[in-house]
Amino acid sequence: MSSRYRTGPLIITLSLALIPAFLGALLSGSGGIRPEALRQVWQFLYTGEGDGTEALILFELRLPRIILALAVGASLGVSGAAFQGIFRNSLADPYVIGASSGAALGAALAITAGFSLTGPVSPVALCAFGGALIAVFLAFVISRSAGNPPPATALLLAGVSLSSLFSALLSLILVLKDQALHQVYYWLLGSLNGASWTELLGIVPVMFIGCLMVFLSHGPLDLLLQGEEVAESLGTDVRKARFFIVLGASLAAAAAVSAAGIIGFVGLIAPHTMRMITGPTHKKLLPVTALGGALLVLLADILARNLGGSMEIPIGIITSLGGAPFFIYLLARRGRSLGRF
Repeated sequence: MSSRYRTGPLIITLSLALIPAFLGALLSGSGGIRPEALRQVWQFLYTGEGDGTEALILFELRLPRIILALAVGASLGVSGAAFQGIFRNSLADPYVIGASSGAALGAALAITAGFSLTGPVSPVALCAFGGALIAVFLAFVISRSAGNPPPATALLLAGVSLSSLFSALLSLILVLKDQALHQVYYWLLGSLNGASWTELLGIVPVMFIGCLMVFLSHGPLDLLLQGEEVAESLGTDVRKARFFIVLGASLAAAAAVSAAGIIGFVGLIAPHTMRMITGPTHKKLLPVTALGGALLVLLADILARNLGGSMEIPIGIITSLGGAPFFIYLLARRGRSLGRF
């Protein structure tokens, strides 16, 4: 579809779609709040009369979780759009250079060491964040052996190799420390459970900074779509531009993974779908991808909280069940052109 498509109506539509999704997330769950009880919550906040249980559920459990879902979805979407732009391939996702496997290894090491999964910013989340950034740093160091600036292909191959290495180390840890298998496995499937205001204050600013770095790089991203030689001929410092973009995208993805575990397909499907509507121009693509990713994760979280009855389904299962068939449909529909812009 033409890149001249107006994004204003799409932004308005996605923003309006977030309103019922927000209300649905606010009212749904195993300890659900009845719509008519919102009046009682309002009365309790202003008069202090009545039972404050529903107000506690609303403001201490539901709202932080909703905000985290929105932030994680936006971060994964923007990160995915950035990596797809750098590699000029709409099959790329935020974990393509090893961020996901690095975060998983860091979280597994923290869990098997007995670190807590709770807290303002839990030690497990910090280790996952550190593991993701180390993986990205190693991918850059390894890829530089192919040139400076390293070709996008070298960075991609380095990330794939590191992902395989970290996945093997993760499997080894799970074999040797099988008592931590359940905790690690549940974290790997993704969950927004346990979100708190203190956690949001610690992790959401990192997501915002990462996304902002990508937004500020929309011009270089557009030039890199034309090829490294074209970008250099137009005055772009490819090495600095790619490092800045990858750093921002990795910060956003690493923060999202550390807070919610591994939520698949969001960083792949959201930017790819929005690109079919807006075209590849990143000034248009990035804001709608952020909204689309936020809406996708929020809807997936609503399903995760309600489909299993009293048992919450990991959100990564929901996104995979919905994302995989959708991606297969896109693959069949677009054929060979899917991997190119």
